[in-house]
Amino acid sequence: MARIEDPRTAPPLRWGILGAGFIAGAFADAVNAHTRAQLVAVGSRNHDRSERFATAHGIPTTHVGYRDLVEDPQVDAVYVATPHSEHREHALLAIAAGKHVLVEKSFTRNTGEAEDVFAAAKAAGVFVMEAMWTRFLPHVAALHQIIDAGEIGEIVNLSADHGQWFAFNPKSRLFDPALAGGALLDLGIYPVSFAHDFLGVPDAIHATGALTETGVDGQVSVVLSYGERVQATLSTTLWAKTPTTASISGTEGFVTVAGSFYTPTSFRVQRADGRVWTFDHHSPRGLQFEAAEVARRVAAGDTESPRLTWANTLEVMRTLDEVRAQIGLTYPGE
Repeated sequence: MARIEDPRTAPPLRWGILGAGFIAGAFADAVNAHTRAQLVAVGSRNHDRSERFATAHGIPTTHVGYRDLVEDPQVDAVYVATPHSEHREHALLAIAAGKHVLVEKSFTRNTGEAEDVFAAAKAAGVFVMEAMWTRFLPHVAALHQIIDAGEIGEIVNLSADHGQWFAFNPKSRLFDPALAGGALLDLGIYPVSFAHDFLGVPDAIHATGALTETGVDGQVSVVLSYGERVQATLSTTLWAKTPTTASISGTEGFVTVAGSFYTPTSFRVQRADGRVWTFDHHSPRGLQFEAAEVARRVAAGDTESPRLTWANTLEVMRTLDEVRAQIGLTYPGE
């Protein structure tokens, strides 16, 4: 079975980190350990936080605020790792400075904001991509390969869940409507994007959900329909740790993806003829694969990735918008 390219073979790229939270730290660790890229600068609104982050990840330059970061001549590409509510503003800031951009998922709060970012990137001629790292992982590439080869026949059903337990804290970004908190954009984006990756744009969307005391979604269940008989059943919650597994069932067998399905993991194929086999190619961390994709595309002069195009991101955003509409969830300022 073909292997995905080693991230260490990607061209070097100089990164600026916009935001100094948990996911930014995970990205920094992956880039430092598994690519030839350099982390040259970090920007945060808090000086002490920026300094601590730089020390922890060996970054030579710190900036207080984001404009100085995106205008730093050392920086080739900016990784936007702020809350969803700020993605549009910060991506546009980096694009206006002529920088290539990787924006954490969900890409923005809604489709309109995503369209603004892509329009600006097109005008500026810079590379922009959503940081949906799952699409670039080895087990996902292998999944596509075996499905395309007909190993499980025609897909009939896909299921995926992503739930994590969080203590209720109205001051946390996860529970704050002003920061576009809630389960769907933070956790549910993974099952939704996974379904889009393997099945494409649904013909119909049916969603139900429950809101937290602060008005963001605490739990959501979604059924996506494709044609007359293909369906994806997806769920997400802030209120419980779920198995975080995925399965794809077809006319000639099924695949079970181990938890956490969206991270580097294994899967098991069970065919209707009784044959069973597994794919097990664990990789440390995982965010290095999306970083390598950015580096390769920037070096090639591309403005988007064929593996995760601007159209792909917009398609996912439209599904998220419809789910939110059906469960009655809007964010301040929309």
